[in-house]
Amino acid sequence: MPENDDAWARRERGETELEQLDRNWASLIQELRVVQTGVQFLFGALLILPFEASFGTLSHAMRMLYVATLGAAVGATVFLVAPVSWHRILFRRHRLGNVVAAAHRCAMAGLALLGLALIGAVVLVVDYVAGRAEAVVAGIILAALFLVAWLIAPWRWRGTPTDL
Repeated sequence: MPENDDAWARRERGETELEQLDRNWASLIQELRVVQTGVQFLFGALLILPFEASFGTLSHAMRMLYVATLGAAVGATVFLVAPVSWHRILFRRHRLGNVVAAAHRCAMAGLALLGLALIGAVVLVVDYVAGRAEAVVAGIILAALFLVAWLIAPWRWRGTPTDL
């Protein structure tokens, strides 16, 4: 079982609880800066697709996948930007612990939805360019890649003690 994070931060970093919250908030915000631009770009690109002439050639199934993908991109945008709203609303209310906890949950939900949106976008493109079977294979491979890189690999380290 990993050691309590608060006790570790006090012992190893000499941090107070408030300093630890400040560091956690700064880390979360930096991570969100990295991902927000990408999700907003994807959302913008998805918004213009229905106005392309070739959009009308998509099958009903691909149009429904488009709607689901657009919904996932909207959801990802909402969750990945939500911590800014939390911070603004709770600014100077001495609720940094709540903001950090909520931002963490929002980031996890946003990343999950971003993964779904990216898979949906790739399936849409591959279906249009190469065909349905290839799109299904691409979607499965991409879903496996996301599961390994974003969930399984980091999850394996959660219970492993570190030297730091």
